[in-house]
Amino acid sequence: MRAILCAGLATLMGFAMPGAVAAQIANPAMLAPDTRFEAPGVPAPDQTNTTDKLFAQLTAEGGLAEVVLGELATEKAGAEAVQDFAARMVEDHTTANDDLAAIAENSQIPLPDELNAEHQAMQARLEALEGAAFDLAYMRGQVVDHQKTVQLLIWEIGFGQARELQNFASDTLPVVLGHLKDARAIVTELTQVDVALNPDENPPPRPE
Repeated sequence: MRAILCAGLATLMGFAMPGAVAAQIANPAMLAPDTRFEAPGVPAPDQTNTTDKLFAQLTAEGGLAEVVLGELATEKAGAEAVQDFAARMVEDHTTANDDLAAIAENSQIPLPDELNAEHQAMQARLEALEGAAFDLAYMRGQVVDHQKTVQLLIWEIGFGQARELQNFASDTLPVVLGHLKDARAIVTELTQVDVALNPDENPPPRPE
C-alpha cells in the first residue's frame, strides 16, 4: 500500500516514478559489499544499503537548510504568509531532522552538520535581499527544495533496504507534499502581487 500511495502522490504532483518503486518496503537493491545474508541471495532484513546512506545524507543536508533558511525568513520576511510558512519549516524540519539523526546514529551513518555549497550560496543571496524580493526568492527556493525532497523520499521508499529509513521516508512524504503545495500557492500569490505593483517590470507576453 505504501508503494501504491507514493506512486499515486508522485503522479499527482507531476513526478516521474522509477519502475522499482512498486517494490515492497525493504527492497534489497544496491547492497553494500558487507551485506549480511540469511541464505544465498537473501539479504538479512533491516540493513542499510548504498541508497539508504545517500538518502540519509542528502535528506539531512536539505533538512538542515530548511531550518537555517527558515530562521532567516522568520526574521526578514515581509508577508505574513511567508513568515508563517518559515516558522512551520523550522518546527517541522527540526522534528524530522531529529528523527533522522536518531535513525542514522543507530545505523552508523554520518550526517552533515553544516550547509552544503548550494545552500550556503542561497543563504548569502537571501541575506542580500529585502522586502518583497526576499519573500519571493525564499519561497521560490522552497518550491525547488521541496520538489527535490519529494523525489528523495520516493527514491528511498523504492530502493532502500533499511526498514527504519524507509518508514521515515513513508511517514515524511505526506508532510513534505503538504509543504510543497503550500509553497507553490504562496509563490503564485506573491507573483500576482509583484505583477500588479510593478507592471513595467512584468510586461505581458507578446502575441505569437
